[in-house]
Amino acid sequence: MVESFIVLITTTALLLGSPGPAPLALAATGATFGVKKGIPFLAGILVGLSVAIVGATAGLAALFSQFPSFRVTCQVVGGAYILYIAFKIASTPVVNSHKAQSAPNFKDGFILNLLNPKAYAAFLAIFSQFLLPFSDTTIGYIVTGLTCLIVATLVDTVWLMFGGLLRPIFSNPKQARAIRIVFAIFMVIAVVYALM
Repeated sequence: MVESFIVLITTTALLLGSPGPAPLALAATGATFGVKKGIPFLAGILVGLSVAIVGATAGLAALFSQFPSFRVTCQVVGGAYILYIAFKIASTPVVNSHKAQSAPNFKDGFILNLLNPKAYAAFLAIFSQFLLPFSDTTIGYIVTGLTCLIVATLVDTVWLMFGGLLRPIFSNPKQARAIRIVFAIFMVIAVVYALM
């Protein structure tokens, strides 16, 4: 059982911790607005991820495979929303500006992961190949899902804090703008890659 937990934790950390729209958005939010102001966004991402876990368990991915147009619609809407978040981060005035834009909020994070088909696919793979071996399958799904959520919380918090560490380094207005644009570009690349 311990080996199964280690494999599940490692796989989840690699799937959810690799640079993608949500981790990059968290890092950019931390760099742009600071860790404290990024916490509501992080909370929204984690609640959206919880919905993805439940959705994958309930067979939403089977619905995507049954109705490919529904999946494409979710991908397009999700991609557009991630692009909106990227624009919001890239266009934010510098930190010492008096016209400070608000940080992405709980709703932004929730919608970002709610419309992220990659999250559903990741959890379908996890549940189909790395389901923890409990005698009661329902318990196996619950413990696997909770383990994934705990790992996601740790990994996403690290991404937000990584961005927060960059914040003082880029206190120069030109450097601050550059880091925001770089993160926004990486978010766009991640969206394009996920849609291919």
